[in-house]
Amino acid sequence: MLNGFKDFILRGNVVSMAIGLAVGSAFTAVVTGFSKAFITPLIGLATGSVGDFSEASFTVGKTVFPYGLAIAAAIAFVITAAVLYFLIVVPMAKIQERFAKAEAADPKSAKRDCPRCFTEIPAVASRCAHCTSEVEPIAGSLEKLGVPLPR
Repeated sequence: MLNGFKDFILRGNVVSMAIGLAVGSAFTAVVTGFSKAFITPLIGLATGSVGDFSEASFTVGKTVFPYGLAIAAAIAFVITAAVLYFLIVVPMAKIQERFAKAEAADPKSAKRDCPRCFTEIPAVASRCAHCTSEVEPIAGSLEKLGVPLPR
């Protein structure tokens, strides 16, 4: 039982996910710090609030609504998402596109109808599996398989 758990923990996907979460939380801390130190005060200056915009709030009755914290969190999220997208997702997509191999089309997947019984048969077939009548295989499909054409 413990061997199965050990195998699960040491599997590459679990370790990669744990590393990704640790790096993601550290990156989020950096972006949140940048947002609080630079972006939020700039927005505060632009909107007329003095200093830190994240401390902006309004009161209804005895309840305080710190809407500045929500806006600061939203800004941190947008910055984090933009940086991750433009610095990780887009380059990785380009790398995957560059190294992706074109999938070879399966010549057996091409279908046609039998001229005698009108059932669907592979394009490379020389005999119908349903009515057993001989049919002429399509030349291009045989070449894709590497089968020489009959002479």
